[in-house]
Amino acid sequence: QDIISSIDNRKYHPIYFLSGEEPFYIDKICDYISDNVLKDQEKGFNQSILYSKDIDVAQIIAEAKQFPFGSMYRVVIVKEAQNIRKIEDLASYLEMPQSSTLLVICYKYKKLDKRKNFTKELIKKSLLFESKKLYDNQIPDWIVTYLTKEGYNIEDKASLMLAEFLGTNLSNISNELDKLMVIVKKEDKITADIIEKNIGISK
Repeated sequence: QDIISSIDNRKYHPIYFLSGEEPFYIDKICDYISDNVLKDQEKGFNQSILYSKDIDVAQIIAEAKQFPFGSMYRVVIVKEAQNIRKIEDLASYLEMPQSSTLLVICYKYKKLDKRKNFTKELIKKSLLFESKKLYDNQIPDWIVTYLTKEGYNIEDKASLMLAEFLGTNLSNISNELDKLMVIVKKEDKITADIIEKNIGISK
């Protein structure tokens, strides 16, 4: 939420390194930067999405060092960066990043080794975000919080049912909750009966 608020206030970092075992928040932050930093008419020349299977670190740096055209900023997004060989070679770019570029590195399903110099440099010179996987017992509260932010109420029994049925994948859970919010009115509390009827979970 802090990262999203800073983007709304146009306080940008030259490097966003989004890492961790839970991809949900990595995708959320990446999509928010993609959708909100540049205007639609600026994106054609100034927003690049790179995929790990097609690139190496030298190409990422070359793309990030380009100047914007008709805009104050460029946005360079690197998807599935955990598959890039020698990702630590980005250290040279950390020393002097392009101030007009927002370089967004999506490094999913892995933890960075905090003992390594590269990680220590990331901590100092980038916005390093770690998306931690939630434990089973944290999921019911996460469901309640997600729905509350959207103005919905859910009974404890219903959130426990959903957590047990849907597991810990936050992307799957959020998709099911989004479908549920289409069906249920905000003034109606989400109950176990509603869950059973609309998602097919048996009490």
